[in-house]
Amino acid sequence: MFFRRRARMLRWLVCGRLGPVWMWKALLFFVAIAFATQLLGIIFNKSSTQPAAHSIFSSPDAQGPSLGSCQPHTHIMFLKTHKTASSTVLNMLYRFGEERNLRFALPLGYQLGYPLPFNAHRVKGYRGPRATEFHIMGNHMRFNRPEVEKVMPADTFYFSIIRDPVALAESSFAYYKEVAPAFRKAKGLGDFADDPNKYYDPRLRNNHYARNLLWFDFGMDNNANFSVELAQHGEAMIRQTFRLILVSEYFDQSMILLRHALCWPLDAVVSFSLNARQQKPSSNSIMGGSWVGKAAVAAGVGARAGRSQGKMLPNLSLTDHQREKLRQWNALDWYLYKAFNRTFWEDIDKFGRAQMEQEVALLRMRREILGRVCLRDGGKPVEAYRIRDKNIRPFQSGVVKILGYELQPGLDNATRTACLRMIRPEIQYKDLLDSKQFPRPVQPQLGQQGQGLLAAGGAFGRHDSSRTGEKMMMGEAEMERERDWDGSRIMKSNQTLKGVREKERLR
Repeated sequence: MFFRRRARMLRWLVCGRLGPVWMWKALLFFVAIAFATQLLGIIFNKSSTQPAAHSIFSSPDAQGPSLGSCQPHTHIMFLKTHKTASSTVLNMLYRFGEERNLRFALPLGYQLGYPLPFNAHRVKGYRGPRATEFHIMGNHMRFNRPEVEKVMPADTFYFSIIRDPVALAESSFAYYKEVAPAFRKAKGLGDFADDPNKYYDPRLRNNHYARNLLWFDFGMDNNANFSVELAQHGEAMIRQTFRLILVSEYFDQSMILLRHALCWPLDAVVSFSLNARQQKPSSNSIMGGSWVGKAAVAAGVGARAGRSQGKMLPNLSLTDHQREKLRQWNALDWYLYKAFNRTFWEDIDKFGRAQMEQEVALLRMRREILGRVCLRDGGKPVEAYRIRDKNIRPFQSGVVKILGYELQPGLDNATRTACLRMIRPEIQYKDLLDSKQFPRPVQPQLGQQGQGLLAAGGAFGRHDSSRTGEKMMMGEAEMERERDWDGSRIMKSNQTLKGVREKERLR
């Protein structure tokens, strides 16, 4: 009797107070499902974030050997000299700044008023000395220190890059054959080297490409008669401003010195060669296509560059005697090259040759690894017309073929973004940064053609627009002087530029 009462009481408690048994079973079932779902979510979440944690660009190898307790430089001025692998260096600066949301001192057009001496008003967004903090300056300019110092902070790190004048003359002749009158008249580079004065007229526009181009880019008179005293004075002026001068022929060693000087991770100085010309003509040595390169854009010779399509590639062959004559013709450049090449190797001796060899080996290994990850066809550069994505096709200059790269298909978004930064051509990259710093509101009332120009903030559509044609017809310096930062005409407010242009008219 006692046990029957206890059983009835238990059933009453379970069914009356705590609910029926089936409700408990259902509750336990849903609790089990929730627990399993949470557990699976954790597993899937780990699996989805794991590739990012082990991404090729976030691995320990991306940092390289330890740099100690130094802090990365973020105020940087790079004098982008011509035909010295400077486009590759500028790509590194673009990547570093974009990844860290730094502010660039970008030109109004594509160059900072070149070939006129640099003026601060050439910088887009400039509002007066030190009114805006600019972190990185690196587009083509003719150096003018007082004006640069109006734009860049006092702690800015200045550096540049040089090249053997003979190799520079070969590249310059190939790129600017249709731009520089002195080159255009010569049958080949050897013909020019035999008697430069036969072709060279210092009064003609763009002939600075044909003599002492480094000296000119550093802001000095490339037509001055050589003397040791003058050369030493020019060298001293450069040393007063520039803390590091890289050497194109020793590019990898230069990158290691630059990395340590700037306190940057290894991946920041790993690069693929950009804006390089095809060394050997293909089976069809006639230049095809309709792309016009930045050399033609900058010099305002679009019509001549257009007519150059279909011409044979320039003859760059030289004898040893002709090479020596080119060094004599570019005596000021040759002096600078010898002086800073000597300093370069003194810096390597201080750094340690053994350590330099080790870090160069790491740099090259890293470049090879990233090339396999990022680039199609084993990382081999290809002709522009073979690149499917028009947004990363390099512009073509004159009659030489400028090579580019194709991305490896099937990359995840993060890896594709990082790889794309490494191969994006200079002009397209500048436009992209410009669109980020100075976003333009979309105007839906525009027609179909106008909408194309505004695509991606105007970053890429401009290359096929009439604006590019305007640059080619007017010349970059002439186009940029239309309006100053405050809306007034630069010619009215800038006496330096006004005086230069008056001299040009006298010529």
